[in-house]
Amino acid sequence: MIGVVALAALVAGGPFVYINFIEGDPPAKLSLDSAPAPGGTATGPAAGATAAYTTADGTWTVAAGSQAGYRVKEVLFGQDTTAVGRTSSVTGKLVVSGTSVPSADFSVDVATITSDQSPRDSQFRGRIMETSRFPTAGFRLTQPIDLGSVPAEGERKTYQATGELTVHGVTRTVTVPLDTQLTGGQIRVSGQIPVTFSDYGVEPPNAGGIRVENNGIIEVLLDFARS
Repeated sequence: MIGVVALAALVAGGPFVYINFIEGDPPAKLSLDSAPAPGGTATGPAAGATAAYTTADGTWTVAAGSQAGYRVKEVLFGQDTTAVGRTSSVTGKLVVSGTSVPSADFSVDVATITSDQSPRDSQFRGRIMETSRFPTAGFRLTQPIDLGSVPAEGERKTYQATGELTVHGVTRTVTVPLDTQLTGGQIRVSGQIPVTFSDYGVEPPNAGGIRVENNGIIEVLLDFARS
């Protein structure tokens, strides 16, 4: 009986100890204040310098240091925790014409998204996201963004972006606020896109004491350099 009680305490208390004393806090949400991804540096013509633009016209391409990933609530044997996975394998571009952004898109290599737990990553790439069938996810702007005016160097502005979000082979129209900043010869864009996984044919795990919420967030931090 003592052994059974000890085992029960271990099962109940193990996740609590791990989550609260070993795992630590999850990474902060991606934002304009986030550092570039490891190994990422500014690559624009004015990298490392202060740029002043009277126009931002032209094509801007996703540069090194960009990141994308997910943030979702998990319940591990009754203990709440937050799972975060990210990748720097992001490509895409945006076009600025006058005070409008007529087109923009980005694509993420889903199979390269990793968290702090390799078993979680195996499940993510396998039966959850089926990356062998759906290797990429992405967003494509479907309505132009009106900038109003060209932002000054360092100025932060938030715009509403409407477009098609594709996850797990399913495409849906979403509208998301994007925080932007023109700085150091680059355009930085960050956004938090709420998603309901079942809307995209994704079935969150719910077995063996592990349950993942049906709602989560897609996080992006994109650095665009002038092509």
